[in-house]
Amino acid sequence: MKEVLTEFKGEIYFEFSIPRMGRRVDVILIIRDVIFVIEFKVGESSYLRHDVEQVWDYSLDLKYFHEPSHNVVLVPILVSTEAKNSFLEISTTSHSDNLINPIKTNKTDLRKSIEYTLEFFSEGQNINSEEYSKGRYAPTPTIIEAALSLYNNHSVDEITRRDASVKNLSDTTTVISDLIKSSRKENKKKICFVTGVPGAGKTLVGLNIATEHLDHKNNDASVYLSGNGPLVKILQEALARDRVKREKEKGNKLTKTNARASVKAFIQNVHHYRDEYLRDKRAPIDHVAIFDEAQRAWTKDRTIGFMKQRKGINNFDSSEPEFLISCLDRHKDWAVIICLVGGGQEINRGEAGISEWLKAIKVKFRDWEVCISPNLTDSEYEAVEAINELQKITKVHLKKDLHLSVSVRSFRAENLSKFVKQLLDLDSKEAQESLSIIPDDYPIVLTRSLKKGKEWLKEKARGSERYGLIVSSQAERLKPYAVDVRSPMNPIHWFLNGKDDVRSSYYLEQVATEFHIQGLELDWTCIIWDGDLRYSENGWKPYSFKGKQWQNIRKKERQQYLINAYRVLLTRARQGMIIVVPKGSSKDHTRKPEFYDSTFNYLKSLGIPVLE
Repeated sequence: MKEVLTEFKGEIYFEFSIPRMGRRVDVILIIRDVIFVIEFKVGESSYLRHDVEQVWDYSLDLKYFHEPSHNVVLVPILVSTEAKNSFLEISTTSHSDNLINPIKTNKTDLRKSIEYTLEFFSEGQNINSEEYSKGRYAPTPTIIEAALSLYNNHSVDEITRRDASVKNLSDTTTVISDLIKSSRKENKKKICFVTGVPGAGKTLVGLNIATEHLDHKNNDASVYLSGNGPLVKILQEALARDRVKREKEKGNKLTKTNARASVKAFIQNVHHYRDEYLRDKRAPIDHVAIFDEAQRAWTKDRTIGFMKQRKGINNFDSSEPEFLISCLDRHKDWAVIICLVGGGQEINRGEAGISEWLKAIKVKFRDWEVCISPNLTDSEYEAVEAINELQKITKVHLKKDLHLSVSVRSFRAENLSKFVKQLLDLDSKEAQESLSIIPDDYPIVLTRSLKKGKEWLKEKARGSERYGLIVSSQAERLKPYAVDVRSPMNPIHWFLNGKDDVRSSYYLEQVATEFHIQGLELDWTCIIWDGDLRYSENGWKPYSFKGKQWQNIRKKERQQYLINAYRVLLTRARQGMIIVVPKGSSKDHTRKPEFYDSTFNYLKSLGIPVLE
């Protein structure tokens, strides 16, 4: 580097930390008003795609989450030292954010790459290197990134943003940690309910608590439980892969089977947990249980039916919440249950909502202390009556820090969940206003062409940013577009595998439904809106495709499940989304244009720009 930088004036930093990714950039070079992000591959003679993506990802992370990097020119450079040729083209992207496409160079042409770049950009105000190096880093990780970081002994403070506009996740974590400490000290049993808008970090809070209590030294080991099968499998696989990789880097051998076994100790499918303690009548090993998406626990009728038909148990007489509380109630001393609750996200038959938990406490567990978020009284949780009934027989503590009010899934559009709610509530005027304040760097676009939707995704995504097609599980008439919701897909491959795997989301050949993607997120999404949910001036018209035609969904419960499915789909993107409403076909009675046109026109009327 010394020979390369002769005659240049600037600052150089080696091993610059990127905490969210758990990695370090080889070199950060500051010259004039340009930041060079340089990654060396010593001895490498090719420019491998994953190496290009690595330096691009470093630059993207700085651009998004490192405050002094937001507005400066960032130049990613990959140096494959032994490559025969260099590619010194300097080109910008359509994002217009001063992050250029990666330069690929060998060791001989590195100096030339720097010179060309400095010539290309007109000299502006020099960057203050001291302020730059001390600048605030405020990341917003995906749930998979967060799980990896927390599991590897990072704290929630290290990996998440901490600014005045966002409810600090550590505040909620602190309240729950204090509840655990006081329960253990006083030998009491407590249950608390944490609420939050979609993407506010409820799962992150749960994982943070779980990773803080991984061992038994204080007799307070915890377990993170979710009925969301795809989420659990993806987190377990991601953590297992990461652990194998880390051990390999240390020169140790660890099989994925063994890695996965240790991960399963604290991340489990709630149904597997339930089945284990049906068999084992002793108190659980864990004193603390975190139930994610607690509103999706099963009703009494569904649980009894399942136990009878699938388990051969004829005398079971509990709802799922009641049985789960009873497992922790077996402890003679103390226990804590943390219910993470999403509003308006019940998407499947037999999901009880949160009132079933409160009813179970009232009927059978009156000695448990109850702490709830004040927002649990909001209409979307449908728990007001159950709370009022519970307050008649026990003290219910309201704790404001148990609510997370702002979505941090999208670091660019915190008001997205509000806009989506208004859109689905058919509150056009309010939705228009909310859309108008969503920043330009979180694009929401509308089109009638799936081809254009796919092209838009590929054009927007940079580095390893993940994108994919998502649809409602009721979207049965997208087959003419080669989209089949019933075609089996493996969510692990879809969410975790790379661009060279046809099973991954990148290939845009397989789609994820609300059941696959709830609790997870992509950087960029393409939502294909079928004729299952149609706009009308009298309200949404929900349909289910049976046999050879669409049929009205008449049950209020199922109607709400479908609307909630679109709520899930519309809140999955971290950086932007495109909504495809097909034109249909006058020659196909199952895809008449009128099945789609009203929805398209409604979305367009909200001010969503149309990509022709």
